[in-house]
Amino acid sequence: MEMDPVLRVTNLTKVFDGVRAVDGISFEVSKGEIVGVLGPNGAGKTTTIAMILGLLTPTAGTIQVLGMSMPRDRQRILARVNFSSPYVAMPYNLTVLENLFVFAHLYEVDTPIQKIRELLELFNLSGLAHQLTGRLSSGEATRLGLVKALLNDPEILFLDEPTASLDPDAAEHVRETLLHIQRERGTTLVYTSHNMQEVERLSHRIIFLHRGRIIAEGPPREVLQRFRQETLEQLFLEVARTR
Repeated sequence: MEMDPVLRVTNLTKVFDGVRAVDGISFEVSKGEIVGVLGPNGAGKTTTIAMILGLLTPTAGTIQVLGMSMPRDRQRILARVNFSSPYVAMPYNLTVLENLFVFAHLYEVDTPIQKIRELLELFNLSGLAHQLTGRLSSGEATRLGLVKALLNDPEILFLDEPTASLDPDAAEHVRETLLHIQRERGTTLVYTSHNMQEVERLSHRIIFLHRGRIIAEGPPREVLQRFRQETLEQLFLEVARTR
């Protein structure tokens, strides 16, 4: 992994109506890392990702992505990163292909037909290319979101609960596919998940948020040793119930 961070967050703060949703957090992510951002609901995970993507303006602090400043260089940054969430829907009245062609055009993909076909096959969606997006199951829509997010070969891929709506077989396929892409292209993955076994298995490093602050950071095994817990699930439950 390269030493220069592809993502640097410094003293990042977001205040909503006097409440500090994110409270002065700082962290870095290196090229090719897989970093899991964890924490109970309301910990500040989604707000942090939204600020990194320029969807929310920080109250204070700085964000550097690929050596550029967010939000000043937002358009240049967004050309080189992407985001996927099962909770963000595409237009229901367009087919899978139509939706992907729209995004391929927005991302200025050089060979959109070839790229779309490759990704649909990779995520086992080739047979649904002409299906209306509104008729997809939740699992199919989640995989379509991942296809969309990979159209521009992002250097950093932000994932929100990437396997939340998938059955065990589909979830395993998605995990293996994301790992393959990460190894082959050196893609940096930053993702949130409530699946602690998945996080423990995939992450090089975790950032554990609680009440807007980082309470633990490091390789999963080191964090568990520090908190004297056997699994991330046990640690998650302790934090959610007692802190």
